[in-house]
Amino acid sequence: MTHVLSSLRRACGDRIGRLRCSGRQDQGMTTSEYAVGTIAACAFAAVLYKVVTSGAVLSALQSLIKDALDAKF
Repeated sequence: MTHVLSSLRRACGDRIGRLRCSGRQDQGMTTSEYAVGTIAACAFAAVLYKVVTSGAVLSALQSLIKDALDAKF
């Protein structure tokens, strides 16, 4: 059984090594991924800001804070 597992690991390792060394270059991908992620985070923050500062949410938050401060213990 261990012989089968070791040969399977060796075969998979050879395939992974060939895929890594196939001449494919991914230079610059991390920079573009960071840029897209930053733009997405900024867009999400803008949408969240608009939602939180809307009239309905603002009045609900004020009501929640008022009820919490007026609570009787």
